[in-house]
Amino acid sequence: MLESLVVSGLVAIAGWITATIWRNRGQIGLLLASARPFREVRVSVAVVLQVQDDDGYVLAHSPLRPNSCGPYGGAVKFTASAIPQLRAMGFREEVRSHHRMRRDLRGFLRMAAVPRFARWLARQEDRETARETLQRELTEELEETGHPELASDMVNVDFRFVRRIVDGPKKAAGRPYWQIRFFEVFELDLTTAPGRSLHDALVTLARDPAEALIVCASREDIVHGRIGEVYVAPQSAFLIGDRRLHSDLPAPR
Repeated sequence: MLESLVVSGLVAIAGWITATIWRNRGQIGLLLASARPFREVRVSVAVVLQVQDDDGYVLAHSPLRPNSCGPYGGAVKFTASAIPQLRAMGFREEVRSHHRMRRDLRGFLRMAAVPRFARWLARQEDRETARETLQRELTEELEETGHPELASDMVNVDFRFVRRIVDGPKKAAGRPYWQIRFFEVFELDLTTAPGRSLHDALVTLARDPAEALIVCASREDIVHGRIGEVYVAPQSAFLIGDRRLHSDLPAPR
């Protein structure tokens, strides 16, 4: 009798483990990370745009991080309808003073909730799509870099998926928490006239020595982390691969 109960218990545990692995099969690394379930982790979700011309990658100067440049794109925003779901996961939004950063998918969770958060992200519900994020960010950033005219046909610009990266979990330098960052890299859809037009305009500006705010970085520049006196933002590494090469630049408060 006792032996039968033990066997039944082991079978039940094995079934639970199998079901858990299957349910989280797309996030096995995150599932393993949740072995420390009560550890707090910072999560962030962003989309970046890869604009490539031979060995050159278009980067733009950031007004939020002076003396640095990085790819167009930024944090994905969640909608009001997502708040109950995020709250149920224990998500605590990271407080930022800049109005542009409100409702960014940047915040804190317990490690045990990360696989559930990743599954919610994959459903693409109650948050911006990659297309919506890039259209919004490009419109804002083209204006900041002095070329708002390039956003005039943004509603018709589309994008093509390149790669997805889960960066972490890693200990945040000088902080009491770990962090996991979800990145998606897209490129302009060059099969459409608006995509080709924007791509060609950005490459032309980046190759122009007289253009101060839009630059062209080689693969070597991205690996090195600088173009002359200007820092290359660490997320630029995801334009050429799936591994971060440099430490974070301090974020604005």
